Formats: sequence, structure tokens, C-alpha cells
Amino acid sequence: MKGNVIETVIGGLVIVIAAVFFGYVYTTADLRAGTGGYEVTARFASVDGITTGSDVRMAGIKVGAVTNQTLDLETYEAVLTIAFRPEVRLPIDSSAKITSDGLLGDRYLVIEPGGEEEILTDGMSIDYTQSALDLFGLIGQFLFKDDGGGEQ
Repeated sequence: MKGNVIETVIGGLVIVIAAVFFGYVYTTADLRAGTGGYEVTARFASVDGITTGSDVRMAGIKVGAVTNQTLDLETYEAVLTIAFRPEVRLPIDSSAKITSDGLLGDRYLVIEPGGEEEILTDGMSIDYTQSALDLFGLIGQFLFKDDGGGEQ
């Protein structure tokens, strides 16, 4: 009977430690709803490597996060919802590009601010986007390219 009590106490301790860990991750990942920021959408032909929670950066600094991704069933484009911190004010002609940390690093969105005076607000969209570059697809095309000089 004494062993069951010890196992129960240790199990409870593990649950408390896990809850503290997840609470810490949740508060430091900037994924909380209601942070006072605003959300915009952006459409891409492909969002390979981007997931909910992926960083959104400007000049190498994290300014937001991807909060949702859906597929537009009419255009077959990927639609990302991006949450920005409230102090980040972007012109309406800003652009979004998917890039990565190094050759095989994590993918994230890079925002290039435009030059317009009008600012993006909650619910608007970024119209200028560039999808992820499929490096392995390009290498495959190069290696297996049919040069038209095959045997006859």
C-alpha cells in the first residue's frame, strides 16, 4: 500500500511539472490570442515547411507568428493567417516571402515593408507573396533533365 501512495505522489509531481512547462512555452511563444495585435492573411502557391506557430520576421527580428493555415478550395492556394504585434505597423504594399535558416533550416516568413502611407489593419491581406523555393525539386529537375539527345 505504501508503494501506491509514493507512485501517486510522483505521478502528481510529473503532471505539475508538465503543466508548468507547457504554461511557460505558451507564454513565451507569442501565440496567445488577444495580445493586442492584429491579424492579416496572405495567399501562397505553396507553404512547404510553414506550420502554425512559424515565425514571422522583419530584419531578422520576430514580429509575429503564423496562427492558421487553410486551403482555398476555389483557387487551391494556401492561405496563412498571420498575427502581428501591435507596435508593428506595415504599409499595405508590404510583401511576404517564405525562406529558411540555411540550406536545411526551419522555414519562416520574411516581411518586406512597402512604401505606401496607408497601413495594414486587422482583417486585411498581404497581396505580394513569394512561395517557398523547392530546392530538392530543382535539383531533381537538373539531374534528370531530358536534354533531347537521347538514343534513336
